[in-house]
Amino acid sequence: MEESILTAVFLPLALAFIMVGMGLSLTPGDFRRVVAYPKAVTIGIICQLILLPLVGFLLVSLFQLQGALAVGLMIIAACPGGATSNLIAHLSRGDTALSISLTAVSSTMAVVTIPLIVNFSIGYFGEEGSVMLPVVKTIAQIFVITLIPVATGMVIRKKRPGLADAADKPVRWMSAVFLALIIVAAMIKERENLVAFFRLMGPATLALNLGMLLVGYLLATVFMLSKKQRITISVESGIQNGTLGIFVAATLLKNSVMTIPSAIYSLIMFMTAVLVIGLSSKLNPKSGG
Repeated sequence: MEESILTAVFLPLALAFIMVGMGLSLTPGDFRRVVAYPKAVTIGIICQLILLPLVGFLLVSLFQLQGALAVGLMIIAACPGGATSNLIAHLSRGDTALSISLTAVSSTMAVVTIPLIVNFSIGYFGEEGSVMLPVVKTIAQIFVITLIPVATGMVIRKKRPGLADAADKPVRWMSAVFLALIIVAAMIKERENLVAFFRLMGPATLALNLGMLLVGYLLATVFMLSKKQRITISVESGIQNGTLGIFVAATLLKNSVMTIPSAIYSLIMFMTAVLVIGLSSKLNPKSGG
């Protein structure tokens, strides 16, 4: 499969499919729940849309990243959570309803914040020669490839709830397969530099992942949220939509090097997710609170 076919056709279709899957688990009540959990949702959104990019920016400086790799780390830091974070929050015995609400709200807001953060990063880190994201056009593109499929999934759930329930698990598995294929394709494209990129980006992406898991949990603890809400905000802060990050880098910016941080981050977040699920199960056995 040539890169142009991958980035122009397969990647957008795979992302749209994944977002339809996320929509299958959403209802309008997930957006209204923002009113029910104003403090928890506000803290979660601050972590995802403000603290996450700031921590990403700090790590770029700390690890002395430059050029396309610096922008690539900022791309994944600009991305919201996704269906994966909802699943991990559920398996970690967090507040699944809050997780879904946070993903819904942050994904909606990220349509606007992603092009702003990415364009700032391209200019700041010396990638002015790269394709700049036209803000209005990019908002429209991300809207079409994320929010419209989510809305489609929600309509299916409303009209055919039985079908949505039956399709939920298979769609999750297929979404994981699509993500794996996208990561493999991104790494094959840069296979000659893969070891060097992993050595360079592995520590930075791991620090971003673990750092935001910790920041989310600590901030939720400071504001005295319940244990389930702390777990959820931690997961939503530290588990991002890697497929969207690769889409922005490969399809919108047409820069294969910028896909590497999102690809490596996606691999790392699955490994740390296992630890989060295990630790949360021990700290929060069966109970609520």
